[in-house]
Amino acid sequence: MEAQKEPSVSKQKQQKRRSLYQSVWRWHFYAGLIIMPFLIILAITGGVYLFKPQIEAALYKDYYEVTPQTTVTTPSEQINTVEAVNPNAAVTSYRPSDSPDRSAEVGITEDGKAYTVYVDPYENVILGKLEDSFKLVNVFEKIHGELLMGTFGDRIVEWAACWALILIITGVYLGWPKMKGKSKIFGVLIPRLNKGKKLRARDLHVVPAFWISLGLLFLILTGLPWSGLWGNNFQTLTTNAGVGYPPSVWVGDAPASDVKTKEIADVPWSAENLPVPISTNQQYTQLSVDDVVSIAEAEGVKPGYNIMIPQTQDGVFTLSAFPPKARDEVTMHIDQYTGAVLADYRYDNYHTLGKIIAYGITIHKGTEFGIWNQIIGLLVLIGIIGIAVSGFILWLSRKPEGKLGSPKAPSDKVMKGVIVLIIILGIIFPLVGISIIVVWLFDRFVIPRVPALKRFFNA
Repeated sequence: MEAQKEPSVSKQKQQKRRSLYQSVWRWHFYAGLIIMPFLIILAITGGVYLFKPQIEAALYKDYYEVTPQTTVTTPSEQINTVEAVNPNAAVTSYRPSDSPDRSAEVGITEDGKAYTVYVDPYENVILGKLEDSFKLVNVFEKIHGELLMGTFGDRIVEWAACWALILIITGVYLGWPKMKGKSKIFGVLIPRLNKGKKLRARDLHVVPAFWISLGLLFLILTGLPWSGLWGNNFQTLTTNAGVGYPPSVWVGDAPASDVKTKEIADVPWSAENLPVPISTNQQYTQLSVDDVVSIAEAEGVKPGYNIMIPQTQDGVFTLSAFPPKARDEVTMHIDQYTGAVLADYRYDNYHTLGKIIAYGITIHKGTEFGIWNQIIGLLVLIGIIGIAVSGFILWLSRKPEGKLGSPKAPSDKVMKGVIVLIIILGIIFPLVGISIIVVWLFDRFVIPRVPALKRFFNA
């Protein structure tokens, strides 16, 4: 009796594994088909952004480059020149030259639009004026972050990034070697190019995906802190948990303002929720930008920082250094009348999580390790595009005519483990959770009632 029972149990286990594999494959199939176009867009735009320094240096060479001389005009003189040429504009920021052959930048707003005016600090002449939103890399950055659709686009990007996590998890499960011995490296680590068309097509998708998955996972996890919904909630959660700015960044009383630093300046991630203090000694004359530059130098801030000029009587000068290397990040608030440094928040003040995120962001942007950071990032992005294209070709080659070609839907009982995993991811990433509910409702109540859809989706 025992000898007859063993094969039956083994068969059941094999059937269970096959069903589980099929259910994972079904989710991987849908996730890939839906989000791959977005991943291609993000990879292309991210690739352009990676080389922002080189691209802008070439495009705006006449605005950026100046000839070093022995005498330099003051920031105030440069700002006065900009104001004289743009009498209806409001000056919002100043960025000193970060090298002897680099122009200074004066930020202005005019007719509701933001511009950057480039000034030769030696000759005190204007080299050019660009509308910020029209700078080429800024456009690509907008596509990368929100698909040029504002908040709605930001949510789509976040949703696609979260679904990419499901794609990675299910893909690793599907591609993980099931055989023992040396043969397991073929088809996972090394493609089998001489084993027929089907295996070759399959391996040209699976093998690159195996090598690229870690890079894709890194890009997703380091990009999510910037997302509008998940990122903001994560930021608020970490701040409330005491993983944000420590009391030591404040000099004197706590800030009497509800304004967050990210509302007035482009600052490092860890400083975005830092409350902006106010200038209280309004009976005095406002400092000049020259004074603020002197304070920055005295405080040891390296060149490459921006000074946000206060727009209200109780506002402060906000100094933000968002440099290529995470360790050089600085966020500083300065009283506009006394010059007192009210808050000084730097990388060394970050908690461990803030330091990890700071490094993750600079590596994500390709600035932390110079050209090698850019090259490795570019290889990962090219790999993502390759995976998307090979997956699409694989689908087309296997798709039955008139049908979607999705793996057949297993029973709810078999799907149980996968569903639990998906639900957990849905809770952690709300946009995934919402889309899962929509898909589940469609799959449960619409497809079974429409024969054409049932055949098309192989339900």
